[in-house]
Amino acid sequence: MENTNTLIMSVVVENIIKKNHIFNNIVLALKLYIIKVFPKSDMAIIWLNIWDVQSGSKAQGLINKCFNVGSYIMTIRGTNMNSRVVIT
Repeated sequence: MENTNTLIMSVVVENIIKKNHIFNNIVLALKLYIIKVFPKSDMAIIWLNIWDVQSGSKAQGLINKCFNVGSYIMTIRGTNMNSRVVIT
């Protein structure tokens, strides 16, 4: 969404993720949550929860992987599980 104030919708990101091979056999548990890093920044953080086995092997397979969306490089980082993230 270069040079625009258009908001990126979670459904757009979800469609991009579904088309990428690194997300094969990955099922989202909840709707994606997107926030801007700073109000005037063009950088965003996208949280996603996936259905995983108890060992967390699916998440471990994604962590630190990169993929392209247009001219942008996306990097997947792991976080601690947080049941208090509110998705509206």
